[in-house]
Amino acid sequence: MATTTGEAQAGMAQPASIQLPGIVLGVGMGGFVDGILLHQLLRWHHMLSSTNEDHIGVKYYNPHTVSGLEMNTLWDGVFHTVCWLAVLLGLAVLYSRVTHNRLRVWTSRVLWGWMLVGWGLFNLVEGVLDHHILGIHHVYAGDGQVWWDIGFLVLGALLVAGGYLLQRSGRPFDPDASTPREGRSA
Repeated sequence: MATTTGEAQAGMAQPASIQLPGIVLGVGMGGFVDGILLHQLLRWHHMLSSTNEDHIGVKYYNPHTVSGLEMNTLWDGVFHTVCWLAVLLGLAVLYSRVTHNRLRVWTSRVLWGWMLVGWGLFNLVEGVLDHHILGIHHVYAGDGQVWWDIGFLVLGALLVAGGYLLQRSGRPFDPDASTPREGRSA
């Protein structure tokens, strides 16, 4: 009985995709870049630093006072906890899907491309939600803040596009395929 290549492939189990774990890892890592760089090192904003101008009526906690900084730091910690949980979830899903050739996964364009997509999605969602819809903080508050917020969104779009192109340029990862160094035949 003759079968087409598509029919033969349909009956075979496809390797587990690393798209989901890559995106989830990228979301967590992108959040860490935002939280560590913009919240802590540059101190441009905190989670609630613009609630005096927000769109939902959250109480304002002035980050230039001790009590205001304490509340902003608490919410920055909640934000970092969510980022940490995203990284843990991404690693758990990746680990469950890849049981062989893990080094090949970490060096693949596919994983790093999907991680960049995740980082870009983080920027887009967080930027639209927190900067524009809720208005609870801005990338850099003050004169020209809208341009900083738009730049954050543009960076997010570039990360999504660049990550997508990067992962498309890589070879799909099959955790059961052997590498030449392993000496097994495919």
